[in-house]
Amino acid sequence: MMKVLKKKETNVDRLKFRDRVQAGNILAERLSTSPSLNSRDRSQALVLGIPRGGVIIADIVARKLSTDFDVALGRKLGAPENPELAIGAIMEDGTTYMNEYLIKALKLSEDYQEREKAKQLAVIKHRSALYPKNRQYRLRDRIVILTDDGIATGATIIAAARWIRKHSPNYLIIAVPVAPLQTVDILQQEADAVDVILSPEALNSVGQFYENFEPITDDQVREILIGETHF
Repeated sequence: MMKVLKKKETNVDRLKFRDRVQAGNILAERLSTSPSLNSRDRSQALVLGIPRGGVIIADIVARKLSTDFDVALGRKLGAPENPELAIGAIMEDGTTYMNEYLIKALKLSEDYQEREKAKQLAVIKHRSALYPKNRQYRLRDRIVILTDDGIATGATIIAAARWIRKHSPNYLIIAVPVAPLQTVDILQQEADAVDVILSPEALNSVGQFYENFEPITDDQVREILIGETHF
């Protein structure tokens, strides 16, 4: 049965994390007592973070839980003249999630969709070349914890979850510091458990729930992956 673990808060819209480090530590503490994780063999767990901000969260969670850690390389597909509006998302191997409602509403052509997929795959390829080459993604029969620094529409995390499912994990947990209630409901169909700290009714941007939400660079991600930097 699907388990959704959401913290009930009053005035949740006014709550903020100090930064990704605080958010990661709170999420790690939550997961350390989660029945979804503790009822299973934690030695088989793997934390995957979505670059870039999600890598900081994943690094902290993995170290707190003493699990393996890696990245899930995905990119959202942006709408014309509004790249922040996700019409879908794509993973390194081409796994996609498309928001058919938005695509129809915006009357987007197949040609535009294919060009946007190619554009974002090029970004993923560039990042893959920058990051360490030891990724083998041994996910079969493992407990996979998929995380990011927050979720708005959920496009990228849904694409990542579907990519993970292709590798036949034993159990998939989506765990993030913040996601709107409507998106959490959608994520219930993509994972075995969903763990969210803040679940506001509405979310304009993930950054509004952080006091410090400065951009993360590819160099920072690389340093985290090779163990030169920890937060």
